[in-house]
Amino acid sequence: MAEPHVTLDPSQLTPPAQKLRGPLEDQLSSALQLATEKVRADYHGEPVEELCGRLLGEMRAALHPDIAEAFHPGDGEIRRVAEEIVRLSAGGH
Repeated sequence: MAEPHVTLDPSQLTPPAQKLRGPLEDQLSSALQLATEKVRADYHGEPVEELCGRLLGEMRAALHPDIAEAFHPGDGEIRRVAEEIVRLSAGGH
């Protein structure tokens, strides 16, 4: 499984957040990687939609509360990670 990564859309960021884009992406990606490990280790056949919610919850738990509150991801990367967890658990490669 490739390491998940969060990429922020600069057009959706405030000017202060634009200046911190690199460190924010690093912190969000780290939180997503940690969430992926936790959810994957505790996966028991739940559907992708449920895994997306679990991943997001674990991500937010790993972030500073201010960052977690402001983080509203699109469905792309989190859904891709959830689908990969399901695929790998089914024995796919």
